[in-house]
Amino acid sequence: MQNESIPGQDNPQEGGPGEGLQAETIPHERSWYALLNRAAFRVLALLLLLTTGTLLTAFSPLTALLNGDIWWHLRTGAWIVQAHAAPHTGLFSQHADRYWVDCSWGFDLLAFAVYKLLGIHGLAAMLMAFRLALAGVTFLVAGGRKGCFWCAIVLSAIGQYVLTGLALRPNLFSTLFFGILFCLLIETRRSGNVRLLFFVPPLFVGWANLDAQFLNGLVLLAVYIAAEIAEGVWRKPIVLLNALSRVLGIVALSVVATFLTPYTFRLFSGAFENAYGKVLYENFQEMQAMAFRRPQDFALLLLVMGAFLALGRQRSRDLFKIGTLVVFIVLAFRLQRDAWCVVLPALAVIGDAVAEWQWRSEERRPDQVRGWEKPVVAILVLAVFVVAFTRLPNDQLLMKQAERAFPVKACDYIRANRLAGPIFNTYYWGGFLTWYLPEYPVSIDSRLALYGDNITDRYFKVSNGNQRLETESTFTGARIILLERGSGMLKALTTLPALKGEFSVAYQDNVATVLVRQ
Repeated sequence: MQNESIPGQDNPQEGGPGEGLQAETIPHERSWYALLNRAAFRVLALLLLLTTGTLLTAFSPLTALLNGDIWWHLRTGAWIVQAHAAPHTGLFSQHADRYWVDCSWGFDLLAFAVYKLLGIHGLAAMLMAFRLALAGVTFLVAGGRKGCFWCAIVLSAIGQYVLTGLALRPNLFSTLFFGILFCLLIETRRSGNVRLLFFVPPLFVGWANLDAQFLNGLVLLAVYIAAEIAEGVWRKPIVLLNALSRVLGIVALSVVATFLTPYTFRLFSGAFENAYGKVLYENFQEMQAMAFRRPQDFALLLLVMGAFLALGRQRSRDLFKIGTLVVFIVLAFRLQRDAWCVVLPALAVIGDAVAEWQWRSEERRPDQVRGWEKPVVAILVLAVFVVAFTRLPNDQLLMKQAERAFPVKACDYIRANRLAGPIFNTYYWGGFLTWYLPEYPVSIDSRLALYGDNITDRYFKVSNGNQRLETESTFTGARIILLERGSGMLKALTTLPALKGEFSVAYQDNVATVLVRQ
């Protein structure tokens, strides 16, 4: 006979009064607690991912100033504001009669605007903002919007680690725009929504006015077209015609958009020389092939291997992904500077593979971002950025720190004593001199599109002792020689009997030496 529960009496099998309600409430409370705990971890992880680069820049703000290029960008931006035009001749240089295509005039204008608004330490804030934007782009490229949150966090952290050496240069815009362009093309192929390509021409309008490496974006578009054509031929001719009709018009508009600059078609020759001039390969470490002596090089190699492994696991025949990886692997491993060209596609390929695996899995579901997480993360990131900016040193302290890398005191001596020019300067200080000592046109700086391969190559041969000094006109006509304290050229000018009586040391400190011609 079954025991029947009496109303109002405790049932030993079901527990006492209220225990049933508690048994139902506790799991519900635990589920909400687990959800809140997971969301808190997600917010914390995303906050750390987005702000780590910003905080590192805040603790070492001088990294934004150590690159000598930023100084001539500032000086050019000031000239553009004053003249209301883009430069076409060799401003601030002894080669003022040479034609100059300033491929980064938009960046120059932006940098000067930041300087006028915030001062010198605004350049550090500018680098902080770039690194924040790079963290966001790498997170989105790696699949942050596709549900694989933690995978995107890890991939973005790896990508930022590989790209940790990026300085405050115009090619930071190229890195960001390249990632955005790749995402647009991938999403267009996935969804078939050609309207997404309407964002590409405006993207190239801005890109062509900011940095010479918009050429890399055109190469990416060429790979996209080639993949569309090849897949159309592989399937059916009618598909090929549809593909061409969809994309060729927009791609043609994108190419035309690169002519919407003050230099029109001349921009291409200047951009190529500025980004891939022959002299760059011979004299700059960043333009050498990857030597695999840094941990970042091995991380990049593993990232690329992971991308091809992901394609293999998917048994993918996506010619666009494969072609992009192959083309830009050649460029990235040939030039250390262009590692970003393959980092972003590799992140996207791995992120796509993980997202597809999660959606197909019956046991796992992609994590859904709660509506309140995005505004909370945005507010926290903004708060961290503001606090980091307020911790930056003022302009005087930054210039005091810059004295360890640039000839600040030597320039003060030259100006105070009104030494007669012209000046012959170290290549790496040329950009700084255009800003800090503008009354003395420089003999050379890093504007390769202005000087060309011949002038730059001759300078390096002369300064390295591979060519006679008399062959360099800016040296033979110079009355001031400003060189690094430990340079071989300085040693030759002060010790060789044939040259020893021709120059005398007018000023010297731990950074620079000023010689005057007798």
